[in-house]
Amino acid sequence: MKNLVLLGSTGSIGTQTLDICEDCGYNVLALAAGRQVKPFEDQIRTFRPKYAVMFDEAAAKDLKTRVADLDVTVLSGMEGLCTLASLPQADLVLNSVVGMVGLQPTLAAVEAGHDVALANKETLVAGGALVMDAVKRKGVKLLPVDSEHSAIFQCLQGAPERPAVKRLILTASGGPFFGKTAQELETVTLQDALKHPNWSMGAKITVDSASMMNKGLELIEARWLFDTDPSCIDVIVHRESIIHSLVEYVDNAVVAQLGVPDMRVPIQYALTYPDRTPSPVGQLSLADVATMTFYKPDDETFRCLPICREAITKGGMTPAAVNGANEQAVALFMQGKIGFMDIPRMAQAALDARWPQSGDVQTVLETDRAARELVLSRV
Repeated sequence: MKNLVLLGSTGSIGTQTLDICEDCGYNVLALAAGRQVKPFEDQIRTFRPKYAVMFDEAAAKDLKTRVADLDVTVLSGMEGLCTLASLPQADLVLNSVVGMVGLQPTLAAVEAGHDVALANKETLVAGGALVMDAVKRKGVKLLPVDSEHSAIFQCLQGAPERPAVKRLILTASGGPFFGKTAQELETVTLQDALKHPNWSMGAKITVDSASMMNKGLELIEARWLFDTDPSCIDVIVHRESIIHSLVEYVDNAVVAQLGVPDMRVPIQYALTYPDRTPSPVGQLSLADVATMTFYKPDDETFRCLPICREAITKGGMTPAAVNGANEQAVALFMQGKIGFMDIPRMAQAALDARWPQSGDVQTVLETDRAARELVLSRV
């Protein structure tokens, strides 16, 4: 029985992870959430972790009162997250928090010598060089949870040495706005953006999927996860979300990972790696799927993808800046303060600004803050 620390337990990935923990016999050592006290309390009463963190201070005080009858230590804030991530009893830390909040706990887990199952994009988008240097130094595993990166990871299992890999191909659903023009996107609403055709995800990542920013961030992640030059990472729009990503080798053979669009498959593989165990996910029937379609991304309309490609090509703190600008812009869009097409405009402004070419964690955090301020100054 493995001891799991789960950061972001009330979100989509977190709740599905807990379902898998019951099936696979994982012991939930610690849980962390943002500010949703009632569902978090329910999770604590069900899984009986030894430690619990609420990132929001007021929510943590409320939770401490609610679970006073249980043997659980309640902590709060970033310090609490990093404490959980570095618990010596942990066998695996799964980080599924949303946003830049995830970077420091990931580094804390790695520095403590723990393997990390990563579902927090911002960790590698903003701090990729720092994280991967720490992973190599500590000799731990960084296991991808995103369906696309898990697919590539699975396609590489048993593969020859990495020089045999020619290209990584990330698939994208195209989101709810596939086929729309830039002019049409000027008037779309938050409700429109949240109507994803294939996946059930949190609001922020669903908006990112609608703008294609999600795929741009995944391209940056893939650069770090698989130590691959960005020029060797392509994106293809695959509306059915059956092929989750592909690897092309130097002999032009292409290996793909297929399955029904269900996040429990990549989550479970990260938890059980290198083993595979039976899954509650439905079996794929290609006869029922019948047809699969593929399209080139529309980079003229969906500017976030090429913006991310240019950001990782520039390197340094530019990806952190673009990510921070996007996070702030998406928050403003969800509050009704800016339009959907203002999101790529804000990301472009961050891309065009000058940022440090290197730095430590503090530099990353300062870049993120400055990029958010840049966005707010333009509203």
